[in-house]
Amino acid sequence: MGGSTDVDEAFEWMIDRSGGGDFVVIRATGTDAYNDYIYNLGKVNSVETIIITSIEMANKPSIESKIKNAEALFIAGGDQWDYVKFWKNTKVEDAINYLINTRHVPVGGTSAGCAILGHVYFSAQYGTVTSSQALNNPYDRRVTLGRDDFIDIPILQQTITDTHYDNPDRKGRHTVFLARMVQDWSMNAKGIGVEEETAVCIDANNIATVFGYGNGTAFFLQKTDLGPEVCQPNTKLTWNRNSQAVKIYKIENALNGNGSFNLNDWSTASGGTWSYFWVNEGIFHEE
Repeated sequence: MGGSTDVDEAFEWMIDRSGGGDFVVIRATGTDAYNDYIYNLGKVNSVETIIITSIEMANKPSIESKIKNAEALFIAGGDQWDYVKFWKNTKVEDAINYLINTRHVPVGGTSAGCAILGHVYFSAQYGTVTSSQALNNPYDRRVTLGRDDFIDIPILQQTITDTHYDNPDRKGRHTVFLARMVQDWSMNAKGIGVEEETAVCIDANNIATVFGYGNGTAFFLQKTDLGPEVCQPNTKLTWNRNSQAVKIYKIENALNGNGSFNLNDWSTASGGTWSYFWVNEGIFHEE
């Protein structure tokens, strides 16, 4: 989910696929406000929020056990650097990946909780970075990317998520993240950008559907044939490639779900429109 107002229908989608068992929410700050909210959305056995605020807590066997036994897991919003510094390389990380890859239960997140779900992620180690800052210097110290060392969702390999896509506009910085993935690691870089009040739900066949309110949109980004023309420290990004640097598919949300996007091939899609992002000397453009 892209942040702001939670999307009831996305939680209902998770509950339906959980079998009505134990629903666990994890976070590093905040309250247990999700408990009553989720409990009232559908038939679940229980809802519990676990606030994990240190490496020591993240390595507690009791917390690991609660996560491993969940039938659905949701990562709340907050500061993703808290999640990286407290949870990476701990029993919590192991438990999350166990749910994803062994038990195959629904796992999701909103805002910062969504930002860490890709195999590549913006860690926010030095705070957030704006599109303008990133476009003017793709190697700004705030452009901190992790890769292949945290949450392991296989279908999101070489993929980075971004949220609050419309408030503020984060399309530019997301394009920079993809440029860095190509420049630094020669990846076939892909991304999923989610506007507020919007949720991307990916089923067991890796087909994404977009839920939400208020005409929000989800964006599926992929590099085209060539990487950036100019991507180096202290220099404005240029990634033009005949105004077709990054191919995107846009799907507007709907209360009961809209569109489909096949993450197996990143080409089979319906209910949306194809377009492009590109950058000239630090200026972001969208078709």
